[in-house]
Amino acid sequence: MERVVPSRWPALLVLCAGSLMIILDGTVVAVALPAIQRDLGFSAAGLAWVVNAYLVAFGGLLLLAGRLGDLLGRRRVFLAGVTLFTAASLACAVASGPAVLVGARFGQGVGGALAMAVSLGMIVRLYPEAAERARAIAVFSFTGAAGASVGTVAGGVLTQAAGWRTIFLVNVPIGAAILIAALRRIPAERGIGLRAGLDLPGALLATAGLMAAVLGIVGTGEHGWTNPRTLGAVALAALLLGGFALRQRVAATPLVPPRVLRVPGLVAANAVQFLMVCAYFGFQFLLAVELQLVLGLDAAATGWAFLPTPVVIAVVSLGLAGRLVARFGARMVLLVGLGVATVGFLLLARLPSDGAYVADVLPAMLIFGVAGGLTLPAVTTVAMAGATDTDAGLASGLANTTQQVGGAVGLAALATLAATRSDALRAAGWAETAALAGGYRTAFAVAAGLVVAAWLVALTTVPRRPARPSSATDPSGPPGVGVGIDPYRSAASG
Repeated sequence: MERVVPSRWPALLVLCAGSLMIILDGTVVAVALPAIQRDLGFSAAGLAWVVNAYLVAFGGLLLLAGRLGDLLGRRRVFLAGVTLFTAASLACAVASGPAVLVGARFGQGVGGALAMAVSLGMIVRLYPEAAERARAIAVFSFTGAAGASVGTVAGGVLTQAAGWRTIFLVNVPIGAAILIAALRRIPAERGIGLRAGLDLPGALLATAGLMAAVLGIVGTGEHGWTNPRTLGAVALAALLLGGFALRQRVAATPLVPPRVLRVPGLVAANAVQFLMVCAYFGFQFLLAVELQLVLGLDAAATGWAFLPTPVVIAVVSLGLAGRLVARFGARMVLLVGLGVATVGFLLLARLPSDGAYVADVLPAMLIFGVAGGLTLPAVTTVAMAGATDTDAGLASGLANTTQQVGGAVGLAALATLAATRSDALRAAGWAETAALAGGYRTAFAVAAGLVVAAWLVALTTVPRRPARPSSATDPSGPPGVGVGIDPYRSAASG
C-alpha cells in the first residue's frame, strides 16, 4: 500500500473547510429567522424564502455544477463557487430589505452548489489508493455531518451575541482564507474541455426540473401536499426531468452519459443514500422541535442537546471508519451503520411525552453519532468507487444532488406525517403535549422503516467488489485516465 503523501492533506483540509462553511450556512440561519423577520419586516410566508431560496438554487444546480467541473477543471469551479458564496454572504450581511436578502441567499446557493459539487471529485483525484481515499472521505463526511449539527449552536450564539448579520458576515474572512489556501494548496488541473461537450438543453432541463422539485417539496410546509401549487410544481418537475431523460438518449454528448450510470455501485449507492438521508434529515428537524415543544427545552439548550452526535461522529469517522472500510469493505460498514441507525430511530419511536433528556434522548444521540460516522463515509465511498477522472465531478454532483433532494423529501414527508398524526390524536381527545409526542413517535417509526429499506437495498444491490475503473469503461477519456482502485476493500488489507 502506498504511503500517505503529506502534501495532500492540506488540500483535503481546504476542501473540508469549504464544505463546513457552506453546510453550516444551511443550518445556522434557522435560529436567526425571528430576528431577521423583526429587522427586515418579512411576512410569515415570505420568511420561509430566506431558507427556500438557498435550497432551490443549491439543490437544483449540483448536477450541472459537477459536470462543469469535469469540463472546465474542478479547482476552477471550486474557486468560482467559493468566491460567489463569499460575495453573496457579504450581500446578505448588508441587506436592507427582504428582496435583497432573498436574492443574496439564492446567490449563496449557486456558489455553494459550484463548490460542493466538485469537492468529492477532487478527493478522488487526490487519493487514488483505496485505504487513503477511505480515510479522506471519512474526514470530508465528518465535516458535513458535524457542520449540520453545529450550525444550530453557532447560529444561536452569534445571533444572541452580535446580531443576525454576523452569521453571514463571518463567512467573508473565512471565504477569503479558503480562496487563498485553495490557490496555494489544491493542485491545478485541466478539465476535458468544453469541446468534449456540454449538453446545454439537457443541462437546462435537469436544472429546471430539480429546482421545480425542490421548490414543490419545500413548499409543502406552507401549502400542504395536495395544494394545487405543490401538485403543479411536482408535475412540472416530472415533465422537465422526463424531458431530460429523453434528451440523454439522443444527445451526442449527454450531461449524464450512460457509462456513468453503469459504474458498479453508483446507482445503488445513490438509492441507499436517498432513503438514508430522508430519515436522517427528519431526525435533526423533528427532534429539535420535539425537545422544545414536548420536553420543554429552550432554543439554546436544544442546540447543546445535539452536541453529542457530532462529537461521536468525529470519533467514529475520523478514528475508525476509514480503517474499517479498508479492512472489511464499504458495503459491510454501510450495512452495520444502517443497522445501528435503525436502533436509534426505534428508541425515538418510544420517546414518552414526559421523557427526560439523559434517560430517553441521549442514548439515541450517541447511537446516531455512531451510525452517521459509519454510514456517511461508507455510502460516499461506494458512490465514488468507480468514478474515473473524466467523470468524477459528475459522480460527485450526482451524490450531492441525491443527498439534498432526499433530505428535502424526507423532511417534508416526516414533518407532514407527524403533524397529521398529532391532529388525529387531538381530535381523539389527547392532551396537546401527548398528541405532539404521539405524532413524533409515528414519524420516527416511519424513519426507522426508511433505514430498513436502505439496508435491504444495500444488501441486495451494492456489489461486494466492483470492477476497477479504467479507460475501457470510459470511452470518452484518454487511455490511462481511470484510477485503478478497489475502494470497497483495500487490496492491502488482504
